[in-house]
Amino acid sequence: MSDPRTPATTGSRPAGAVEPRAPREYTVASGEWQELPDAVEDDVMVINMGPQHPSTHGVLRMRLTLDGETVLHNEPIIGYLHTGIEKNTEYRPWTQGVTFVTRMDYLSPLFNELGYCLAVEKLLGIVDEVPARAQAIRVIMTELNRVSSHLVWLATSGMELGAISVMLFGFRERESVLDIFEYVTGLRMNHGYIRPGGVSSDVPDDFDRRVRQVLAEMPRRIDEFEDLLTSNPIWIERNKGVGVLTAEQCLDLGVTGPVLRSAGVPQDLRRAQPYCGIDQYDFDVVTTDSGDAYGRYLVRFAEVRESLRIVEQALDGLPGGPVMVADRKIGWPAQLALGPDGIGNSNEYIGKIMGQSMESLIHHFKLVTEGFTVPAGQVYVPVESPRGELGYHVTSNGTNKPYRVHVRDPSFVHIGGLPDVTRGLLVPDVIAAVASLDPVMGGVDR
Repeated sequence: MSDPRTPATTGSRPAGAVEPRAPREYTVASGEWQELPDAVEDDVMVINMGPQHPSTHGVLRMRLTLDGETVLHNEPIIGYLHTGIEKNTEYRPWTQGVTFVTRMDYLSPLFNELGYCLAVEKLLGIVDEVPARAQAIRVIMTELNRVSSHLVWLATSGMELGAISVMLFGFRERESVLDIFEYVTGLRMNHGYIRPGGVSSDVPDDFDRRVRQVLAEMPRRIDEFEDLLTSNPIWIERNKGVGVLTAEQCLDLGVTGPVLRSAGVPQDLRRAQPYCGIDQYDFDVVTTDSGDAYGRYLVRFAEVRESLRIVEQALDGLPGGPVMVADRKIGWPAQLALGPDGIGNSNEYIGKIMGQSMESLIHHFKLVTEGFTVPAGQVYVPVESPRGELGYHVTSNGTNKPYRVHVRDPSFVHIGGLPDVTRGLLVPDVIAAVASLDPVMGGVDR
């Protein structure tokens, strides 16, 4: 183990220079610290923080080099949640890829579905053919997903810093959004709802009323959170000045989303590269100039309010019509309905293909087993996820399966910033700094 406090030198050593002392390593287990020699106090220590599952970030290991309790270096070690999702998509038809990508960042599954489907639609050349109703539903569902994701961030960050009430309330408010997801898609997470060409099924008749109920209740709940935390001296002490990243550092590291906006850069893909007609809605891109954990808290809570504004506008202008492209060779599955056990083929559709039309049955089986072919080419499509720029670089070789799907996951990029964001902090502040970046390890490892 090298001593990071020993400056690096090159070339021959000057005459009379004192030889540096050899670095020493001590391996100790629980209960053995008191047996260390006194000289260890003059050395740096390398300790493992993890691997464990801190709240819901995922299994992350950090190897900290410490001088006392001050962090000299932080080496993040990842891979404990590796699933091979990107590679798996290359062995399944295009539509089935949605089932994989929705499981990467498990706190924002709908954004993964959206980014992937927008890339497939761009390769197919059907971006302008996706029905307006499907586009509006996509906006509503993803912005609600942003709300639920930020609520989980608040809950887990509060728990890690000892604010147990915040944890309980954060998960409680998130449930109201997940109830809507379950009502629409049949599932609370990993929905597979957004499909190439639109969405898998229309929203239920009672969708408007249920969403407006959340819109009416959520602002008051957000006010309660801010009353609890914004001026709370303990919350301020644990977050202000902690994990600072300047705008220049963020841009050098590729950091995006709330972390970048907390450093004063008003970059938001919903404005810079709008998708699904989201540019027609009125909302603000919120920034602060502190660049610390407290600023990220302020930005995320302001974003919750802005997402609620977008959802309300989308509901007010929700058009009628279909929710899937008219091309029957792309719109798979053709007829779905929400049943007691989740989404499945509607009884009327099953009756038709099983009892009335052999051609329809053959077409259904070919769509399900083979899917559709996509013209050769490659595209990169980004969306603004709760953590930042979530980009899909998708390559087609003209077959019914992707040749390559590579994801630019913002959590992966932000993990790369951990050495900068934790350098010079005390060990307890590492927890707050990591939490403020809001990494989700399912997206990091994928």
